[in-house]
Amino acid sequence: MDRENVTDITWLSSAQARDLRLMSSVTELINEVYEEAEKGLWAQGTTRTSPEEVESFTRAGEMAVARVEGELVGCVRIRRLDGHTGEFGMLAAAPERRGTGIGRALVRFAERESALRGLEAMQLELLVPRAWSHPSKVFLDEWYTRIGYRAGRTGAIEDFHPQLAPHLATACDFVVYRKALEAAAR
Repeated sequence: MDRENVTDITWLSSAQARDLRLMSSVTELINEVYEEAEKGLWAQGTTRTSPEEVESFTRAGEMAVARVEGELVGCVRIRRLDGHTGEFGMLAAAPERRGTGIGRALVRFAERESALRGLEAMQLELLVPRAWSHPSKVFLDEWYTRIGYRAGRTGAIEDFHPQLAPHLATACDFVVYRKALEAAAR
């Protein structure tokens, strides 16, 4: 999918955090995508996020959504980590539109917005099982590498997000990927 086929990628405003239907729709999209993408990693019944968490990220100005002809088809959380680095996460594209470029468009949006804010690098974290190969994680590693991200630091989930460790069904690590943002966009 080319950028022009995505009708709109926009930041959600803090006022939209009060739209319970929208917060629920974004939450459902994220949870649906991550349920499949992280199948076997989490204890049964564990969800990726909640409406309250999505609402807090929206109030903080960290959530962007993609729409095609008004329909919510994707989202991403974008935040500043420090004076030089941005991070994106909760990247989700509607499963029925997988392979149409929505994810790529959302990553480009995150990179462009971060570069415009003067950031020099973008990073993301990928949760991976320690003892086995997860097909979705292999796909994402290859995809992120193709679009310029390089795996760097790896650490135990307990070191990155200790509150999540008790919810895992298998031992996992976080792999941190980074990419330099183009100076032209800054």
